[in-house]
Amino acid sequence: MDPLSQFLLAILFFHSSEYILAAAIHGMSNVNVKSLLVSKEYVLAMVFALLEYFFELLLFPGLKEHLWVSNLGLAMLVVGEIVRKLAIVTAGRSFTHLIRVYHEDHHKLVTSGVYAFFRHPSYCGFLIWSVGTQIMLCNPIATVGFAVVVWRFFVARIPYEEYFLRQFFGADYEEYARRVPSGVPFVM
Repeated sequence: MDPLSQFLLAILFFHSSEYILAAAIHGMSNVNVKSLLVSKEYVLAMVFALLEYFFELLLFPGLKEHLWVSNLGLAMLVVGEIVRKLAIVTAGRSFTHLIRVYHEDHHKLVTSGVYAFFRHPSYCGFLIWSVGTQIMLCNPIATVGFAVVVWRFFVARIPYEEYFLRQFFGADYEEYARRVPSGVPFVM
């Protein structure tokens, strides 16, 4: 299968599985289109990635012929997908796509499974997945762009989310945060 087909299937699988897992865990009545994780910015990034792919395929076809690079990206994509889905399944009802600002009774501090290695494995998985999609397409510009943009998004999101986790779980979260890295490079 060519990298473009793999890319399109990866996007389809990522978003449909996010929706299905959210519905299975939280019930259909608690899931909406935001569970697909598609924003205007995301669509714009994917369009840019496709434009880069076709532009380079047309003008620099040799750039797209590095099978080992494409396979490395595919491996990253698979690893990222697995890490993210393990995070969702392990956290169960404690996982949501939107940051919780109020503590709910069923909301538990999850520190087992993939959370024993990373405090934010779903973010780690998404970072690996998104950069992997661009490496798979042999898109050098989008690879750097996706890495920077996704990393910057998490640099802002993780401290905001951790503020509430510290409010909800106090000393337990403080101790957990001291011993387990975030999972996103250079984000404490």
